[in-house]
Amino acid sequence: MTGSLSNMMLVVSVWALPLLIAITFHEAAHAYVAELCGDSTAWMLGRVSFNPIKHIDPFGTVLLPLLLLLVQSPFLFGYAKPVPVNFRNLRNPRRDMVLVAAAGPGINLVLAALAGLAFHVVGYVPGEAGQWLAQNLVNALLINVLLAIFNLLPIPPLDGGRIAVGILPRVLARPLDRLEPYGMVILLGLIFILPLAGIGVATQFIAQSSRFVVQAILHLTGNA
Repeated sequence: MTGSLSNMMLVVSVWALPLLIAITFHEAAHAYVAELCGDSTAWMLGRVSFNPIKHIDPFGTVLLPLLLLLVQSPFLFGYAKPVPVNFRNLRNPRRDMVLVAAAGPGINLVLAALAGLAFHVVGYVPGEAGQWLAQNLVNALLINVLLAIFNLLPIPPLDGGRIAVGILPRVLARPLDRLEPYGMVILLGLIFILPLAGIGVATQFIAQSSRFVVQAILHLTGNA
């Protein structure tokens, strides 16, 4: 019983830390770029912060990852409270919406690259501490890439959907923007329901794209 509990605590520690960092930086980046572009909503609410407590969503940050761990899911995933952005306050709403949306996935890719570079330090950390660090870095790389790829799907309210609305011609952007109220239902169908019917197009796309990006980062950081 004690060994099982210790193993569970180890698993939680090597997954929870990189996940918490990934989603905290993701949301803080949105808030910071929104402030730079003229909207102070997130700033006034204290969301331009690397304090995880400011961004924690009880279900997405705590319960969902724990459930995935309990069912021994092959991957861990979670999300934070979305950063509120008043697009009418942005200096150039269409352009700045793209910048604000891209900031989240962008910082996740930066964190993934930093994790790849940090692999070179693992050999200097002795014993179990080195193993623990290595597991954290591997998970940090995987989680940040997965979070970036998932959020870049062109479905509002995901970042990729907002980017698409901002760069597409208005004749195409308007109908896509109208999908936002149904976006989470669409995602639920693509990620969870369709795979049960043997149609895993979205999950395969996310998996293959993530694998490609991970390999590219490993190559660029000298780990290939």
